[in-house]
Amino acid sequence: MEEFVANQIRYGLKYLPANLAKSFVLPRRSAETKALRDRGFLCGVCHPNENYQQIKEANIGWVRFDIPFPFAADGQESESYRQFKARAQGYVDRGIKVMAVTPYPEDYIAAGMDPRTPEGEEKVRRTARFLIKDLQKYVGALQITNEMGLPRFTLPLTLPEAAAFIGMQMEEMAPLRGDILIGYNSAGPEAQLHALMKPYAAYFDYVGIDIYLGCFDGYPGFMWVFDALLRYLWAFTHKPVIIQEFGYISGGAPKTKAEKREILRSYGVEREEEASTAIEDFIGRLPEAFRQHVKHDANNDPARYFDLIFHSDFKQHLYKEMTPTTVIPGYPHTPEGQAKFFADSIDKLYRTPYVLGAFIYCYTDAERCYVCGQEDCPVETRWGLVDRAGNPKPAYYAVQKQFGRIRFLTNVERYSK
Repeated sequence: MEEFVANQIRYGLKYLPANLAKSFVLPRRSAETKALRDRGFLCGVCHPNENYQQIKEANIGWVRFDIPFPFAADGQESESYRQFKARAQGYVDRGIKVMAVTPYPEDYIAAGMDPRTPEGEEKVRRTARFLIKDLQKYVGALQITNEMGLPRFTLPLTLPEAAAFIGMQMEEMAPLRGDILIGYNSAGPEAQLHALMKPYAAYFDYVGIDIYLGCFDGYPGFMWVFDALLRYLWAFTHKPVIIQEFGYISGGAPKTKAEKREILRSYGVEREEEASTAIEDFIGRLPEAFRQHVKHDANNDPARYFDLIFHSDFKQHLYKEMTPTTVIPGYPHTPEGQAKFFADSIDKLYRTPYVLGAFIYCYTDAERCYVCGQEDCPVETRWGLVDRAGNPKPAYYAVQKQFGRIRFLTNVERYSK
């Protein structure tokens, strides 16, 4: 999560006092939340593998992953989309439901469907109708695109354009959705996005939020923030909430000054300030993935490179560290700390009546950080419930226990009716 997300958190927190006060007088459930909770709490995980038996043994009932763009250049179904459906069918056949994330704005624009133009909007709407009808037997829920407001996913759209992009798809899907849940998500509070989505409230079933406490520099690292953010979102939208992504990094530590100096030297400078005088040369020495992410989020503006690298969460990637303040007190970035995080947070989420479910990020540790491309960067490599070889970590067993408890309580409630 970059500086933009931290700014959005600060922006959203401006609204917390009023909305938190409102949340204490609002009922903690509605007819809508009760009806959806009666269908069962969504015990999910992001980016699963195909070890179906191991997933089911963890009492995971839902998986979440992306839908590739459905059409090839000739207008026929793309091969990647056909593979997506085959993959989804594999889970469905084994009793695991699929939450699927629809393609991103840049995917549509690359295919000649710019939602900012009348012609492009009609094509986006037509594609939405195709997806909701074509995926009826493959998915149990859809998330319309991902984390609008975060530049990596939103550009080249502005936030109002992104909200319209989501809304136009919901308008088309809602009448055709059957039992499929439809909603959207935000990275943190993102008050502007939720305000822009209010006119479309009749078309979606849930609002999603991604919460990563104590893992990204600038994101509050306290367990009570779960309650604050969820109360805020409930009061702001009065819609059922799904935590579409949450997790905790199982490794990583602060770097010493000497270790940081060695990293800077590997990029040809002695001090951070020195990089500012030849920032494009510095950028050119970064790993390819890192370089491309910085350029993308800076919109290829060299004047923004230095601040992005040294004054945002990219700095964690540069130094491959978990900073001293990037941690939840009592939950160290260790396999045991990760397990304790899930044991406590899942129980907290289940006991919140307007929360419909939660998707853990993620199932398997990654070989490389997808942001900076480095194997030894902890920021995007150590989220998994299982390691790269597929061996369960302590977090796997913590999730197994908590999701199993939810499954048991759900069955008791249904039996009692």
